[in-house]
This record gives sequence, C-alpha cells and structure tokens, in this order.
Amino acid sequence: MNTVECSTLVELLRWRALHQPDRRVYTFLVDGGTKEIHLTYEELDRRARAIGALLQKQVTAGSRALLLYPPGLEYIAAFFGCLYAGVIAVPSYPPRLNRPDPRLQTIVADAQATVALTTTPILSNMEHRLAHAPDLEALRWLDNGNIASDLAEEWRDPEIESDSLAFLQYTSGSTATPKGVMVSHGNLLHNLALLHQCFELTPDSRSVIWLPPYHDMGLIGGLLQPLYVGFPAILMSPLVFLQRPLRWLQAISRYKGTVSGGPNFAYDLCVRKITNEQRATLDLSSWESAFNGAEPVRCETLERFALAFESCGFRREAFYPCYGLAEATLIVSGGLKAAPPILHAVQGEALESNQVVAASVEVENEGARTLVGCGQTLGSQKIVIADPESFIQCPPDQIGEIWVSGPSVAQGYWNQPEETECAFEAYLADTGEGLFLRTGDLGFLKDGELFITGRLKDLIIIDGRNHYPQDIELTVEQSHPSLRPGCCAAFSVDVENEERLVVVAEVDRRYRLARRQVDSNPGPASGHRPSPDVKAMLKAIRRAVAEQHGAQVHDVLLLKHGRILKTSSGKIQRHACRAGYLAGSLHLWGE
Repeated sequence: MNTVECSTLVELLRWRALHQPDRRVYTFLVDGGTKEIHLTYEELDRRARAIGALLQKQVTAGSRALLLYPPGLEYIAAFFGCLYAGVIAVPSYPPRLNRPDPRLQTIVADAQATVALTTTPILSNMEHRLAHAPDLEALRWLDNGNIASDLAEEWRDPEIESDSLAFLQYTSGSTATPKGVMVSHGNLLHNLALLHQCFELTPDSRSVIWLPPYHDMGLIGGLLQPLYVGFPAILMSPLVFLQRPLRWLQAISRYKGTVSGGPNFAYDLCVRKITNEQRATLDLSSWESAFNGAEPVRCETLERFALAFESCGFRREAFYPCYGLAEATLIVSGGLKAAPPILHAVQGEALESNQVVAASVEVENEGARTLVGCGQTLGSQKIVIADPESFIQCPPDQIGEIWVSGPSVAQGYWNQPEETECAFEAYLADTGEGLFLRTGDLGFLKDGELFITGRLKDLIIIDGRNHYPQDIELTVEQSHPSLRPGCCAAFSVDVENEERLVVVAEVDRRYRLARRQVDSNPGPASGHRPSPDVKAMLKAIRRAVAEQHGAQVHDVLLLKHGRILKTSSGKIQRHACRAGYLAGSLHLWGE
C-alpha cells in the first residue's frame, strides 16, 4: 500500500526525511496563483526538530501548545515541532486584527495551555490584548521567526507511543461548553490508513487543498495524508478560495491534481462565481476524487457542478461523498473510488417522522427527497443506527442516531469526563455491545450504505464551518441591552438548497417603544418601516454574530417577553422555535 510501518507521526516524518530527503511534500501558493514556496521532507524535519528542541527546553512533555498561524508552511512546521517535542498541539484560528476573541481565551483556559507559538505580526497584534486577558498573558509566547535552525542538533527523540496524544481538536469555537477532542498518534495513523484505502492513493497522486488547516478535514485529509502516502500537496489559503473560487480549479488544472474537495458549499460557490469564459480555460480531466463532506451532501449540488464543468473534463464519477467527524478523527464512511454517488429517494413526510419510506421522484404528492449516500463502513470500524432514547438498534426502515466504533474513535474530550462518558462510552441496550461513539447525527443504513438525514444535536453548519447554537445565542444576548438573557434561539433553515442562520430573541418588557413604530421583520408585505430603535437592535445582532462567529444572519425575529419556546426545565426548544419560524406562528414583538 506504499506506506511506512510506524507507530507515530514522528517516526513517519523521520523515515521520509532519511529515505526521501529531497522529495517535495508541500507547495504553498502564496497568492493563490503562481507564486510558490516549498518544503521537502528534509526541510520539514529540520524545522520540526528546531522547534521541538526549543519546546523541550521550555515546557515538559505532555504540555499543551497553542498554535496561532495563518495557513501556510510555518503552521505545518510548528505542528510537527510540537509532535517532535512530545507536546500536545492545540491548533486555533489566528485572532482577527483589533477584535476581541473570547473563543481563543476559552480554548486556552480549557486546554490549560502553557505556551503559544505564532508569527511576528500576530504576536505584535496580540501584545495590546494580553493585559485584558490573563489566560493569554500567562502563556509563554514563542515567535516562529526567532527560532534558530541550528537548534535542530539539540533535539532529543521524545518518548511517545501510538497511544500518546498528538493534538486537541476543538470541534467549534464554543464559548459556553468547549470540547477538545483528544486525538492520539494511533487514531491518526489508523484514519490515514482508511483514507489511503478508500481514495486508492499512491505516491503518484497529487492533492490540491484550500481547506483550513485548523480542523480535521484540512489538517488530516489535507496536510497529513500526503505525508502518510508520500505524494505532493498543493496548498492555498481558504480566504484565497473564498475571494475567488476560480483559483481552486485553476490550481487543479495547472498542477494536474488528482484528489481535492471540500464541503458542499464549495461546489455551489464555483458554479455561481465561475463564468463560462473562465471555465473554457480549465482542464479538470486529472481530477479522480472530488470528495464532499463536512456538511449535508446535496444531490442538486452534485448535478449542477457536473453539468457546469463537464466541458472542462470533469467526470461525475469523480464525486466522492463521505461522512466523518472530529470525534472519529476524520473519516467514518466512504464508497468505492470509481463508483458514482448512490442516490435514494424517500418520502419527505415520513422522513420527518424518522421513518424511511421509498418514494418515486416522479410522484409530487409524496414530497420526495433524494438523499446522497455517504459510503459504507471502512476497515475494522463499525456503524450502527440506534434509537437515541432507548439505545436499542433500529430496524432498517427507521432513522436513528449514528453510532461508531473502531480504532479511529478518539480518546474523549479533554478534561470533560462526564461529556466523554456520554458521547464515547455508549452501549446497545438490547445486545450490550459497546463501546460506541454517539455522533449526534441522524441517519439510516440501506444495504450497508450510510445516509445522513439530519442532526440530533443542534450543531449549525454554515459555509462548511460548525457553530454551536449556544455560542451564537450568547453573542446575540450580549449585543444589545434590550434583549432578555437566556431567551434566544439560533438555528438553521434551508434556503434555496443552502443552510442559513436564523435568530429569534425576546425583547425585555422593560424596553418600551411605540408599538406603531415596531416591525421586527420588515419586508414588502409589512406595510410599515421599522423604527430607528429596532433598526439598531437588528444591526447590533447581525454585526455581533458576524464579528464573533464569522457568520451572516439570514433572518432575525424579535419576540414578545415570555414567548420564546422552552421545556418545563427551562431549556430553549430550538427545534420547536424553528418549526414556529417556518410556520409563521411565533409571537412577534410589537404585534
């Protein structure tokens, strides 16, 4: 299978540096175009040893190190530097200039990090913040640009094994309940072997990756997989892709990429933003595996992309829908590389009742919904569908929670024993079989193929990024003094086959305005315009969510005091709020 037998990623990189020192592994496109910088195995190994040696002088093995870098080769070297030191890496998005970042402070506090590695520009930007953030100020800050390369000679091989932790994968920017998934070297190597198997990768493969390197798909699938198999990777910043999606496909065309992909929205973005004239310049005939994951895979998206780019040599058989999550390291299920996506039409009404009933797409009154299969279980892993209440395995025609077991399942949540027991230590009540990871995702198996139907958990995915609703709700509540604490709901709705964010929030009864001036959701049919006060509230909510979470709010509804839907124990009923929003039955403020 063209791989190296090893028990840690340190062993793997050391082997490649010894046997393939001059082979180029990473090429970073600085501007998303033709300006390149490179790393060979030997260069990466030397940089990692230098960083590792410095960390070994500064902190003890097993300490947590925060990584604050823009996408690029410095980030990769720092990540491996942590592994070379036996230090647990904590990747994080770099903070935005001149903006508060409570998410970063929460991650630092939860991980109990003792050191931070970053660049000179980011460190300069951080200095004025440290006085107001004790957790950040207490860190030992190391500037990547000031680490001498000759330190590599002082590096000592760390005493780590397969079960040693490699890094903490924070599943979101959660400010309320942060969860750092504990990923070991063994987890990584097993999942990399699964990726190798299902994508049929060889040293002649070539990947083109724009995905953020701070999370599972970009880090493991984008950065570690090329190292595991020994093929070159072309990298670019996600911002470069988002600003001009053409750059992604141009890179595939120019470098003859064989494997690349991203969340569903990336394919839609290319269809919308790339003109016919630009398509005429592309050659996508080398693209063998176009993976699609990290958010619901939509049949309509696959069809639109295939039709738009078939003239460029793209083959619809190249689509590779798959399913995974950080708690399982990365990939859970995938299909055969050469096989086209498997589609299954079901009755929409039955689906809402957690039942799987086949439908004919020609019969309109069945409300047919076509689901895209995400492949089958891989290797020695196992997938079962369980009732999330009774923990009994579901029959084939019933939707339940997706449970996973196998060597790729991570070690739990850092310093969260109760959350770990709940999510990682599930047993089937009818057979006693376990341990299983409860994914929080809903779906069913048909002839071994996994179909995703929704989420038991309230995770919101906008443009490929995960957002926990409680984080957004807290931001909304703090955005304006008129909003009632603990009385806000954030959820997503489908708008033209894309997931969009909606916020509903109660206005405190002490905040009084003339009712005739109020319109919390103005539109063509409203008949009147919102007052300046309402405009200020709506603007504050949208601005706060955009700044703190990088997400655009599709719609905001302001509710009467006491009208947010809650359980008897006082918990927000987000699903009920969503249903009320779609039905137009929520009690709007001012009506």
